[in-house]
Amino acid sequence: MSTTADRLATAYVDAIEALCRVTPKGWYAERGTARAGITHAGVASLNAAFDLTTDPDLGALDELATEVARQVPHWSIMVRGAASAAVVDLAARHGLRERSVLPFLACATDDIVFRSGSTQRTLVRRVGAAENDRYTNALTESFETPDGAFGSLMGGAVLDTDGMTGYLAEESDRPVGTALGLRTPGVIGVFNIGVVPSARGRGLGRALTEAVLRDGIAAGADAAYLHSSPMGRPLYESMGFVLVDTWTMLAAR
Repeated sequence: MSTTADRLATAYVDAIEALCRVTPKGWYAERGTARAGITHAGVASLNAAFDLTTDPDLGALDELATEVARQVPHWSIMVRGAASAAVVDLAARHGLRERSVLPFLACATDDIVFRSGSTQRTLVRRVGAAENDRYTNALTESFETPDGAFGSLMGGAVLDTDGMTGYLAEESDRPVGTALGLRTPGVIGVFNIGVVPSARGRGLGRALTEAVLRDGIAAGADAAYLHSSPMGRPLYESMGFVLVDTWTMLAAR
């Protein structure tokens, strides 16, 4: 039987494949155990060649890295665990020398600690493709990225696609936070948790995360996963998430 980390790494790959196949300009490919997904967003982590097995296929990873580099200026190579010297050398040949650690957190849905008696959930609502622009603008502000950095990532039919649910947190009809749930069989992935700087510290990140998890559980998920920033990790751990793996991303400086 696969370990939790293996199962959820597979769920992540399936979710990224689904996203890349529906987002405008998206592209996805496989070679051996290596994978590549391109969204054309101006964010390196959203255009990647990756191999999430414990023994990456370096030849296939190199081939896909070459293809990704031809298509987008901002991209990365991603592996599970610490990058081996061979992976570091491969990335360096492609000009990727900046190394980042990506904590991979997960929990069984039975272990999630939901806030009791919360009124914050009323601030969060699901959004569909008709609000692509509103969602993308809020995402850009929440992650403090330049205008246009996310491109058409959330455009087209993404927010109307089965298994993909976008959320906005709003105050006085102004979007102040975002979330995205990517559901695969039995698993819910938590993405795009962000709150605009002026609204941080008021529990909105938790409210958004809870909304994704509640809908995932209602759809049958028994496990959840996410990648955490240092700022968000204490919140997720307070909700029952634990570190199950550490991934490495290599990108251009």
